[in-house]
Amino acid sequence: MSQTVVLKSNKYGINLILDHSIDFDQLLKDIAAKFEEAASFFKGAKMALSFEGRTLTQEEELRIVDTITSHSQLAIVCIVDNDKLREQMIREAIEQQEEEDAVKTGQFYKGTLRSGQILECEASIIILGDVNPGAKVVCRGNIVVLGSLKGNAYAGAGGNETAFVAALEMDPVQIKIGDVIGRSADKAFWVGRKKKKKAEPVIDPQVAVVKDGNIYIEPITRGLLNNL
Repeated sequence: MSQTVVLKSNKYGINLILDHSIDFDQLLKDIAAKFEEAASFFKGAKMALSFEGRTLTQEEELRIVDTITSHSQLAIVCIVDNDKLREQMIREAIEQQEEEDAVKTGQFYKGTLRSGQILECEASIIILGDVNPGAKVVCRGNIVVLGSLKGNAYAGAGGNETAFVAALEMDPVQIKIGDVIGRSADKAFWVGRKKKKKAEPVIDPQVAVVKDGNIYIEPITRGLLNNL
């Protein structure tokens, strides 16, 4: 196949250099073949698309996007042109998408957080260890502690009150989800939470969520997990 379609990367995603002399329907076939060849490379990627070498109508641009997405697993988030204001809006949209993807994907941290330590991340996080009194975890997504949570946990940083905090042993000084704060002395904070005997710490997995403007800690059940 002649080089009627050339792919080049740019700071936003892909620049598609198109032959200006061939029939548009043939061009679509060449684009389909090009992206089928590169399907494994672009698998699951999210990118912006720009065009060069050929003047396109809005309808033609949309047909090209449909062709690309139907012949690969590449997601086109937007089309870039030379308008500086639009470029700025596109950049902000891509950055926001990356942040949202990071929250969904999550990160791991192995080790115990000791007094005075602060762990911050832009994603959800799973901690393989304990969070001791005086330590603090701050995340934009959810917090899962596969150990004891006895320090402070701030999930949904940025205002996301649908986030949650879960731990194998739940005994925090303070939990904050979005803009809602719960302390161990707060009545709502203890609703659904098992009382502890000093010599017998609770080791049942529990989760903290926001309900009716308060933070509640409840045992983790299959039904509760389905609603998170």
